Amino acid sequence: MAEERTVQEVDQYMEKLPEEIKIITENLREIILDSSPALIEEYKWSMPNYSYKGLVCYLQSSKKHVNLGFHKGNELQEKDSNQLLQGTGKNMRHIKITKVEEIRQEEIKLLILEAIQLNEE
Repeated sequence: MAEERTVQEVDQYMEKLPEEIKIITENLREIILDSSPALIEEYKWSMPNYSYKGLVCYLQSSKKHVNLGFHKGNELQEKDSNQLLQGTGKNMRHIKITKVEEIRQEEIKLLILEAIQLNEE
């Protein structure tokens, strides 16, 4: 992971997480940042957000799971051939991860790249 692309507020956010949730969040953060050098990490709305020409995705941690959310998830859903995305809201969708073993790195990377592409259109 490119250290110069990380934000100190995100580091502090992650330090406060329960150990298992912290490990999931760290793994997802690394996948996000490795997906594209163009992504910018920010700390908005009390959680890590990632943007490129607009909002792309975010990490929302709770006591028992982590959501990898997509700001334009409704548009992304048709490209989600693995049906990882959940949610029925107007715009956002998320992938709910309860343990590290559930992280499907390659499928998640593809969704992140598709989400970046949506901001190019």
